[in-house]
Amino acid sequence: MKKSLFYQFILLVLATAHSEEEEGGSLGERVGNSCPIKMKTGGKCDEDGNCPYQVTLPPLTIQLPKQFQLLEKTIKEVQSLKEMVNALKKSCQDCKLQADDTPERENNEQQTPDPSWQDHNIQELQSKVKKMSISLKNARNQINTLQNQLEKMDPLNINSIEQYVDNKMANLSYALNSLDNKCSSNCPALEANPSTQLMYKDCSDYYNLGKKINGIYRVTPDPKNKTFEVYCDMESMGGGWTVVQIRKDGSTSFNRTWNEYKNGFGNLTGEFWLGNDKLHLLTKSNDMMLKIELEDFKGMKEYAKYDQFYVANEYLKYRLSVDGYSGTAGDALHFSKQYNHDQKFFTTPDKDNDRYPSGNCGSYYNSGWWFDACMSANLNGKYYKQDYKGVRDGIFWGTWPGVSDESINSFRQTFKFVKMMIRPNNFTP
Repeated sequence: MKKSLFYQFILLVLATAHSEEEEGGSLGERVGNSCPIKMKTGGKCDEDGNCPYQVTLPPLTIQLPKQFQLLEKTIKEVQSLKEMVNALKKSCQDCKLQADDTPERENNEQQTPDPSWQDHNIQELQSKVKKMSISLKNARNQINTLQNQLEKMDPLNINSIEQYVDNKMANLSYALNSLDNKCSSNCPALEANPSTQLMYKDCSDYYNLGKKINGIYRVTPDPKNKTFEVYCDMESMGGGWTVVQIRKDGSTSFNRTWNEYKNGFGNLTGEFWLGNDKLHLLTKSNDMMLKIELEDFKGMKEYAKYDQFYVANEYLKYRLSVDGYSGTAGDALHFSKQYNHDQKFFTTPDKDNDRYPSGNCGSYYNSGWWFDACMSANLNGKYYKQDYKGVRDGIFWGTWPGVSDESINSFRQTFKFVKMMIRPNNFTP
C-alpha cells in the first residue's frame, strides 16, 4: 500500500512539473511563492541510454529507478501532441475564415475544401495517441514488475542457502570419513616396532571370532577415539548386532538434553541410548544396516530393516541418512513428503533443529529424535504401560496396524518393547 502511494506521489510531482511548463514556468524556477521542483538524471546510465532520475522537493531529494524515464518521455509526447492539436485547430480556424471570405459561385454551388489532408492528420494523431498509450502501459508494467521483485525478496530464502551448505558439508564429511580407513604416513605397519593389537570395530567382529553370546563388549570403531562398551545381540536374525537403543520397562526417562543424547544414558543391561557420538563413529567405520524390533502389549511383534543407516557428526547436528526398507512393521521413517525423517537433524527439548516453524518438536513430545515437522515415528517417546489419550508423546510408529484409524479422542497405541541395532552390510553369519 505504501509503495502504491509513493508511485502516485511521484506521478503527481511529474504532473505538477508538466503543468508548470504549460503555464510558462520551468522546472527549477520559483513560481510565485511555491518551492522549486527539480528533476534530473542521477547515477550511471545503461547501454540503452536509460538513466535513473532524481526528483528534488527542497529540502528532499528522491532517487527514482530508470523506468521513470518513460514517464518523462510520455509527458513530452503529450506536450507535442497538444501542440499538434493546437496547430490543427488553428488551421481549421484559418480554413473557416478563408471559406467565409470566398464569394458564392454563379451557379450557387458552395466550394467545399478537400478534407483528405485533415483525415490524414487525424489518423497520424490517433497513431501517436496509441503509441503513447502503449508507452504508459509499458511503464506501468515495469513498475509492477519492480514491486513484485521487492516483495519476493523474502529473508526466509536464507533457509534454502543453509540447506545447500549443509548438503555440501555432509558430502565433504562423508568423503573425509571414508579416508579415515586408509593408511597414512603414520600407518602402524610401517613403524619400526609395530605393536600387534586386535581391535574390534563392532559386535560383528566378535561374532566372526566365535563369540556368540549376548552381552557387553568393548569396541573401537575409530583408532583415533576411545574404546567404549556396547551391548551385543548375537542371536537375532543371524547375530553380530550392536544395540544402540532398548525400551522395555520405562525405568529410564528419555526426556533428556542435547549433551545427554550426545554422550548416551541409561544402563546397557536395561534401557539406554548408546549416544549420538558413538552412533557416528560406528556408522562411519562401516556401511551399516539398521534393524528395529517392536512389540505391543497385545503380543504383536513386527520389525523394520534398513540397508543404509548413517549418523553424521555433531557439527552436522547428527543428521540421519536411512534408506532401503524391508520388513513387516512398515516404513514409518519415510511416511510421506511432510513426515520424512531421512536427512533430518537431531532435535532435543533444549535444542531445536526440526522443520516445525511454530515450536520445538522435542519439547512438545518430550524426547530427542530426528524430527521432521514433526514426526511419523518416535522410538524415544514416553514409555506408557497402558493406553492413553491426548498428545501422542509416547513411543510411536506411524505404520503400525491400526494406528491410522485412531481419532483425536481415541486411545493411543502403546509399545511394550523396542530395540534398535546396527550391523555392517557385508556381514555374513
